[in-house]
Amino acid sequence: MKLALGTVQFGLDYGVTGNGQVSAGEVHRILAEARASGIDTLDTAIAYGTSETVLGAVGVADWNIITKLPPGLSANEDPAAWMSGELAKSFSRLGVERVEGLLLHRPEQLLEANGPALATAMTQARASGLVGQIGVSIYSPDELDRIWPILRPDIVQCPYSLFDRRIETSGWLARLADAGTQVHARSLFLQGLLLAGADTLPAYFARWRPLFVRLRQWTAEQGISQLAACLRFVLGNPAIARGVVGVETATQLREIVEAAEGDLPPLPANLATDDLDLLLPGRWT
Repeated sequence: MKLALGTVQFGLDYGVTGNGQVSAGEVHRILAEARASGIDTLDTAIAYGTSETVLGAVGVADWNIITKLPPGLSANEDPAAWMSGELAKSFSRLGVERVEGLLLHRPEQLLEANGPALATAMTQARASGLVGQIGVSIYSPDELDRIWPILRPDIVQCPYSLFDRRIETSGWLARLADAGTQVHARSLFLQGLLLAGADTLPAYFARWRPLFVRLRQWTAEQGISQLAACLRFVLGNPAIARGVVGVETATQLREIVEAAEGDLPPLPANLATDDLDLLLPGRWT
């Protein structure tokens, strides 16, 4: 099972098309559905509000957990001591003694004066067994150009979708595969936009309406749902180790698992874009 369950919705009100933070009861149901579907990996982060605490209350010691260090390391702090403290608090919230993956939420930390020491601390945490794998969460493949000489990650988490293929077109997807680095794709649905109708988009996205219309027309012609198209595009790529999806209900997760099965029809031309005003949620207004 290449799907991993994202948990940002468990701790924050997240996503342009979302309905708010998930209740504790629904978290229980989502995790039960995930387990029944063969999903064994949870993606979380210290910065995801109460996500780690919510997961710890449910009990996740038997899951493969990937979490992320926050961007709070100051220039005069010792990276090893800072990371050790953040991990201890994270483990306490999660109710675990180790995690499968530890990523940097802001890889630019590696470029600061104490960046190499932070890379060393992460490597030592892996060697000690506290974490199984180390890596980075990026927004742009350009970040890898800068951090690669400092840290060779076991995992790179990055956006990848029908619209956003920068990790592939940059050459980094193939390069990471050659290096033995796992690529975990996120933003498969671009925070839900790729599942919305072209006529229901918020006003900010009006200038990209032709792109959304093209997606809708192609899926209609092929007799495939937009959900299935988004999932199969990502999960069908052998260079992608995991596709991280977030849900608000157990029913949504069941629909995702079912839609992921099957073949993807040939893609139409001009379905992807490099326009960062669309691809980076931080720029949305």
